[in-house]
Amino acid sequence: MCTRRSFLAVVGASILGVLIAASAHAWGSHTNYLTFSGAVALPGVTLAPGTYIFRLPSDTDRNVVQVLSRDSSRVYFMGMTRPVERPNGDRERPVTLGEAAPGQAPPIRAWFPVGQRNGHGFIYAR
Repeated sequence: MCTRRSFLAVVGASILGVLIAASAHAWGSHTNYLTFSGAVALPGVTLAPGTYIFRLPSDTDRNVVQVLSRDSSRVYFMGMTRPVERPNGDRERPVTLGEAAPGQAPPIRAWFPVGQRNGHGFIYAR
């Protein structure tokens, strides 16, 4: 089992100064435990600070991502994603965040399984 820690960049001018830390534990290459020190959002749900499991629940459809509670007792998100490439030079961060209005949780734009160059971009309604 590999352990990696990384800190997420400050997200947008509206929440400048807020740093969300994420650490990832990899069990296999497509299941990670991510810990957020602040609230973050996924399509249709806001995740409170805490640890969550990000995983690919199917070997046949690599575009479906599932996000569960740390103990796997609750599914917070399960949906389609789009393939994305990790930004050049950014090998440590397991997620990228988007900008949010003041007081709102920043959206998780993409999840990159630990050690993977390609990731999963979350699809938000406009």
